Amino acid sequence: MKLGFLLAGTAAASLALGAGAGFAQDTLTGIASVEDRIDDIDRAARIDLDRGNDPFRYGNPEYRDGLSGSASLGYSGKTGATDSSEFSLGARLRAANGPFVQNIGVVMDFAESGSVKTKEDVFAIYDANYYLTDSFYAFALGRVKSDGLAATADDVKTDAFMGIGPGYRIINTPDLSWRVQAGIGISYLEDGLEDSVTETGYIASSRLYWRINDMLFATNDTDVLDSDSATRVNNDLGLNVKMSEMFATRISYLTEYNDSRAVKTENRLGVSLVYSF
Repeated sequence: MKLGFLLAGTAAASLALGAGAGFAQDTLTGIASVEDRIDDIDRAARIDLDRGNDPFRYGNPEYRDGLSGSASLGYSGKTGATDSSEFSLGARLRAANGPFVQNIGVVMDFAESGSVKTKEDVFAIYDANYYLTDSFYAFALGRVKSDGLAATADDVKTDAFMGIGPGYRIINTPDLSWRVQAGIGISYLEDGLEDSVTETGYIASSRLYWRINDMLFATNDTDVLDSDSATRVNNDLGLNVKMSEMFATRISYLTEYNDSRAVKTENRLGVSLVYSF
């Protein structure tokens, strides 16, 4: 019994030492860093695919009632030649009670290197819809985006908007949904020198979801915000393709227009691929 216990204990110790040595070896050779980066890329691609494949962002609350949401938290710290740390928080909450639907989203990113802050970003949104009929609804929305490190007149420290208005659901089926809305609100801009502008803003939005078949669906989000200082337009077109159980892809094309910038239009093409075997 004693010999058996000793052998078992020695084997367990050997396994523990072997695992520790392997982990240290992976870290020194960079294998662990590559594995972590692969996980990050895979996670980002899957999140992009899942974001497009969410008809409840476009559908009537009759398709999902109650409370739902998600939250994620990330932290990394490093000490030695240069101390650094990174913290990220993301959360979203959706509550539907009969004709009243509310959505809340929060993203926080903080980073520090050598006791110097390198990132201090906060982004929050609130979106509420109250359905007066199956097609007609009233909405209230608010958003705020802040950069705690903004320090010059060209930097935007706070960008916020609050608005209300009517909306109309033109088409509403599980496979095809399209709604439009327009309203009026207050726009607030503050630069890094804490000079601010508060003015009336007008917003118009369109949300389209089209499930073409089991393998293919498309989404298109359009937002227009107009005020005396600037006209801003965002259009996000996405196409999700599930070629097989092992292979899926999402192609997106984002256009951002702001007539107050030197370069008024910016375009970004995104391709996310996931292959599992």
